[in-house]
Amino acid sequence: MTPPPPGPTQTPQRGTGRGIGIRTAAGSDERAHGQLHVYDGDGKGKSQAALGVVLRTIGLGICERKRTRVLLLRFLKGPGRSYDEDAAIEALQQGFPHLIDQVRTGRGEYFTADQATRFDRQEAQRGWDIAKGAIASDLYSVVVLDELNPVLDLGLLDATEVVRTLAAKPAGMEVICTGRGAPRELVRLADLHSEMRAHRRRTPEDRDGSESWNGDDDGVEAEARERGLDGIEIYTGEGKGKSTSALGKALQAIGRGISQDKSHRVLILQWLKGGSGYTEDAAIAALRESYPHLVDHLRSGRDAIVWRGQQQPIDYVEAERAWEIARAAIASGLYKTVILDELNPTVDLELLPVEPIVQTLLRKPAETEVIITGRCKSRPAYFDLASVHSEMVCHKHYAERGVDLKRGVDY
Repeated sequence: MTPPPPGPTQTPQRGTGRGIGIRTAAGSDERAHGQLHVYDGDGKGKSQAALGVVLRTIGLGICERKRTRVLLLRFLKGPGRSYDEDAAIEALQQGFPHLIDQVRTGRGEYFTADQATRFDRQEAQRGWDIAKGAIASDLYSVVVLDELNPVLDLGLLDATEVVRTLAAKPAGMEVICTGRGAPRELVRLADLHSEMRAHRRRTPEDRDGSESWNGDDDGVEAEARERGLDGIEIYTGEGKGKSTSALGKALQAIGRGISQDKSHRVLILQWLKGGSGYTEDAAIAALRESYPHLVDHLRSGRDAIVWRGQQQPIDYVEAERAWEIARAAIASGLYKTVILDELNPTVDLELLPVEPIVQTLLRKPAETEVIITGRCKSRPAYFDLASVHSEMVCHKHYAERGVDLKRGVDY
């Protein structure tokens, strides 16, 4: 999580602030040029992260009254099959119909390279022709090429041509490529490459005599199995995509409610994000403007970086205040989705104890999804409850080259 731009009296700062210390409203230069993002890996959160960036960009455009238009071009996602992000896209299209264009190509079935047909190649080419036209037109602020990576991995498009076209994109355009199997030439071109690495909940079958399995059926994992616990997702790691994936989950919950004609209420709680000026504030405000009865938002913390060994009394008070609200919200069953943004570093900084979190998650209503984000040095016990655990591994980030961070995309 990176800082918002400086006020008139602040000194600009650069960098990603790695380690247990959370950047808040500390200041950063904006970068003038759009970047090429690649999200790949076998973990969950790739398409969600792209949709989170879309929501942030839309929110910033609305707040600053700038022209913002987004193209969602989805490869390998033809009719006849539903996808997790369908509901999120429906929420975006209903909330911001004049800002979102969507194109789907391909068939709904999974296939390997030797099973690819002429139709598959034609559909991939159709999607890429649309993408080329959109990129050349400079009409869009953000172009999402969802599942482009496996299309290239399957050999359905010429990777050299794709890379050449992306290298010549308009300077201000953000392009986001998602999916497993990103080819080397695309990764080399990318300004940001974040791998979503999957971690699975262990089972008794994992007993292998290793130290990683304690053989104790009385532990947290055993209780989670006994309860059939599901609906807890954790996004962690040094890479980009954690909070943006959570925003994508918020959209998904709202869209699911729309499609089912039900109220899927969302609570977004943020720790270590005091002060003002975060771009997700603009995104959440835009979301609440379109769905005022479905989204609640609370932030906590002071307007400063919190470092290990330098915690102040107010940090504990603020962390506990937000947790009490989170605990009551989860237990109430009122919310279908509760996002606990930056809870992991809050626990890692020892601002909150682990056991109350474990007990709250063990007893959550079955229909309530809980999304937990943030990096941490040591893995707290509630990680063992997660049905989805994606670690964002940072392979490349433009900030490491001194490139300025951009509102609406980075923070």
